[in-house]
Amino acid sequence: MRDEMNPFCNGKHHKMERFMEVCLLLLLHEETGHGYGLIERLSYFGFSEEQLNVSTLYRTLRKMEEEGSVVSVWEEAGQGPRRRVYNITESGQKELVNWVEALRGRKAHIEKLINRYESLKH
Repeated sequence: MRDEMNPFCNGKHHKMERFMEVCLLLLLHEETGHGYGLIERLSYFGFSEEQLNVSTLYRTLRKMEEEGSVVSVWEEAGQGPRRRVYNITESGQKELVNWVEALRGRKAHIEKLINRYESLKH
């Protein structure tokens, strides 16, 4: 993970891009993917159409590739144009493990807050 102390950086837009990165790592851990297929699969995690525009996705994938989390190759698409296909790297696998651990910890803290709030209602 790039920032061990604060995986949820400041700024709402930046947080969603970071969350998109971990979602992409998970999706690519499941199977290789290309841009439009990844967009369709990202909607599962609650991203809006605005957040899932193609330029944001490819910018995020390029950044992840520069950081060594993913790699891409050009693939012939049969009758259609070539497309870039993405795979997770070993470094990306480790980053995914770190993210899931961090999210588990964050989830526990959030659940404590919600439970305490709910206890005040009674």
